[in-house]
Amino acid sequence: MRVFTVLGPSNAGKSTLVEALGRLEGGSPDRFTLSDAVTLQSFGYLGDDWAAIDIAGGPDALCFTGPALAASDAAVLCVPPEADAAVLSAPYLRLIEEAGIPCLVFVNKMDATEERLADIVAALQAYSTHKLVLRQVPIREGGAVVGAVDLISERAWKYREGEPSALIELPADMAGREREARTELLESLADFDDTLMEELIEDQQPMTEEIYEVAAKVLQHHDLVETLVGAASHANGITRLMKTLRHEAPGHEVARERLGADAEIAAIGCLGDVKKHLGKMVMVRTLGPGVAAGAELAGETLGSLTAIDGKTQVAALEPGQVALTVKSDHLVPGQLYSAAGTAPLPDWARPRPAMFREILTATHERDDARLSTALARLAEIDPGLSVGQDELSGRVVLGTQGQLHARRLVERLEGQFGLETEAGAVPPAFRETVARKVEWHHRHRKQSGGAGQFADVVIELRPLARGAGVEFSEEVKGGAVPRNYIPAVEAGVREALAAGPNGFPVVDVAVVLKDGKSHAVDSSDFAFRTAGKNAVREALAEARPFVLQPILRAEIQVPSIYSGALVPAVSGLKGQVLGFDAHPTAAGWDVFTALLPAAEQDNLFRSLGSATRGTAWFEVEFDHYEEVAAKDVKRAEAAQA
Repeated sequence: MRVFTVLGPSNAGKSTLVEALGRLEGGSPDRFTLSDAVTLQSFGYLGDDWAAIDIAGGPDALCFTGPALAASDAAVLCVPPEADAAVLSAPYLRLIEEAGIPCLVFVNKMDATEERLADIVAALQAYSTHKLVLRQVPIREGGAVVGAVDLISERAWKYREGEPSALIELPADMAGREREARTELLESLADFDDTLMEELIEDQQPMTEEIYEVAAKVLQHHDLVETLVGAASHANGITRLMKTLRHEAPGHEVARERLGADAEIAAIGCLGDVKKHLGKMVMVRTLGPGVAAGAELAGETLGSLTAIDGKTQVAALEPGQVALTVKSDHLVPGQLYSAAGTAPLPDWARPRPAMFREILTATHERDDARLSTALARLAEIDPGLSVGQDELSGRVVLGTQGQLHARRLVERLEGQFGLETEAGAVPPAFRETVARKVEWHHRHRKQSGGAGQFADVVIELRPLARGAGVEFSEEVKGGAVPRNYIPAVEAGVREALAAGPNGFPVVDVAVVLKDGKSHAVDSSDFAFRTAGKNAVREALAEARPFVLQPILRAEIQVPSIYSGALVPAVSGLKGQVLGFDAHPTAAGWDVFTALLPAAEQDNLFRSLGSATRGTAWFEVEFDHYEEVAAKDVKRAEAAQA
């Protein structure tokens, strides 16, 4: 079985293309949807078995692309026929290059454009270090594309609605354009084949079969990216695309080499899902023998296997085949499987960070435990999902690839697990500290019948340098505070520092227990803990407390044409631009760095979405704390309400 992934921006016509390819020989291809964002389709073509992985467009589904490419022999980048839309394909071209996977570009919907194909390819070329070459040139009549010329066979084909194209004579007005494009294609191919280079230098006419062989070698080694054209909704140009895949795309052996998989690796776990009444399912693609129901895989017994239709039972898989596992909860997608264990996929297959964050709570308190379990199960099969915890409230923080991704997950929680949830903004992690040193005396005394409570402490509270944290020490002399009570005082101090006068944890302070008194009968751990806590609370109020906001260092991956637009966007979020440089390996990309308040992280996500059409992404890490005005604290808290 041969496997290819169809990917590209939204509204490029990917699903229409996959469906059209599956119907080339009639019949109804088997289809199965995973995670509401990926559709698998199996079909036959000229005696061969094929599987197509259709990835939904847009940044919310980009996280599924890496694992899909890892399990594929080739990629088809389906793009709209607009030069201005080329930047939307930049994230996909970057992933394809990082994966080193053979790729064909299919310019779809050519019936609905008057733009020059050369301009579209030139715009795409800005985001690829591999040269994009035309494999076809369109035939136009009255400005409309009515067919295409294959530059290797030099045959001209006229499109027919819903039918295979008809072979026609090369239009006379196309001869010059066809020769020019063919010469460029042959010269590009000759860069990777000495024999073809010699023939061109000596003005010899190479044989068509020879050119096809060179084209296949070049595609399999991912030396060039060939560009084809068509209109999938009319079944135009899809036969040429499918024949190119059949004759020139490599088999699963090349995928094994590309992944660096050793001889023990038997399969790759690509994508997964949790289906009601079926449980966890993982799509596997075999890279070697021995994958069968009941056999050992990833250290445990493999359950049952089904074909891509999700129904037909499969006893065993030959190398290269694709199936869905059932009753194999130990399998986690995004990994390579041997009989005894697992290995991670290469770094390029990992998703970009989850940038959109929400606090997620169960509508009914009784469902809290069920929500945690459900999110853990979804996190196993969704590479773009992260589940964390808000450090102050302890509530679940859901990290996703975007609002659409988050909405799909909420719908699945309700549909698959019967859980109603409510989402809210993640509160900023404010802190507070003090501006001056204070020495404070507090006596805790209580008598209410029976044994009383007595503890007397003198503490010093002073500020520390940023990032120093909290320090506790004691300088008690003469046993004024018995040593067995000092840990209780420290516990009370740290409890008081958990929430300062403004309600935020106190940081960068030192507390020193300097003196105190005890009572032989009424003193206890509880009394000294209470005294330490109250002493610190009273001292904080006198030490001029102020609020700190965390400042994050953001590294933004952005297409170069949008770098300039990020300067006002970051400045508008009260951030500081540190600069941007060309990405060292990704053509057409910049690495943009900035400092910004943590309270603006979610606004950064929204600003990037609008400023870069959803193409950019970022990672953040804590950098430092700095003082923030009270009005900004109130504004941030109001925004979370």
